[in-house]
Amino acid sequence: MPISRAPAHFPRAGRYIAAAVLAGAGLVGVSAQAASATPPGIPSKATAQSQLNALTVATQGSTSGYSRDLFPHWITISGSCNTREQVLKRDGTSVVVDSSCAATSGRWYSPYDGATWTAASDVDIDHVVPLAEAWRSGANSWTTSRRQSFANDLSRPQLIAVTDNINQSKGDQDPSTWQPSLPSYRCTYSKMWITVKYNWSLRLQSSEKSALQTMLNTCSS
Repeated sequence: MPISRAPAHFPRAGRYIAAAVLAGAGLVGVSAQAASATPPGIPSKATAQSQLNALTVATQGSTSGYSRDLFPHWITISGSCNTREQVLKRDGTSVVVDSSCAATSGRWYSPYDGATWTAASDVDIDHVVPLAEAWRSGANSWTTSRRQSFANDLSRPQLIAVTDNINQSKGDQDPSTWQPSLPSYRCTYSKMWITVKYNWSLRLQSSEKSALQTMLNTCSS
C-alpha cells in the first residue's frame, strides 16, 4: 500500500498486494543508496537566475512532426538496467531488483505531491522538461542521437521518480500552466527546469519565463 495517497486512488490497492507477493518471490539485489528523490546537478538560486537571464525568449514552436519515438528511451545504461530502472534505484530506498533489473520492491517518495509508494508500478519517471516541450523549444532541429541523450540524461536534473498520475496530469505543460502541487518544491522545480533548458540550449516563452521567475523568487539559496 502507498504510505500516502489521495483517497480517489485507493481502489488500485490490489496492485500493491500483488506487487508485495512478487517481491517476496525473487529478491536479487538491494540498492545500497538511500532515497535522494533529488536528481543531480540542481544549481544554486544565483546560478539558476543567471541561466534564466541567458535563455532566449521566443514564441513557442509547433508540435507538428513530434513523436516520442523521435526521443528514444529508455536505453540500456548498465548491464540489463535501462534509464527508468536506474532512476528508480537512484531515487528509491531499499530497492530490490530481479535478474532483469526490474524493481520488485522498495519505497519511493514523490516530491511533486509528497506521496510515498511501495510499488514501482505506481511510479513514473518524469522528464522535467517534457519531450514535446523540448521539441517546441528547439529539439525539433536536433539529430535523433541528441534527442536520445536528452531523453535519458542522468547527469542533469531532467529525470525524477514521481507519482504516476501526477506525471500524467502534467503531460507536456510548462511551468506557466503546471507546477508541483507542493508549493515547497516549486523552488527546486524551477531550478531544475531552468538548468535543463540552459544546458540543452532550449528556448522558452515569455509566460514560461515569468512563471519560472516567480517560482525562483521563493528560493532562499
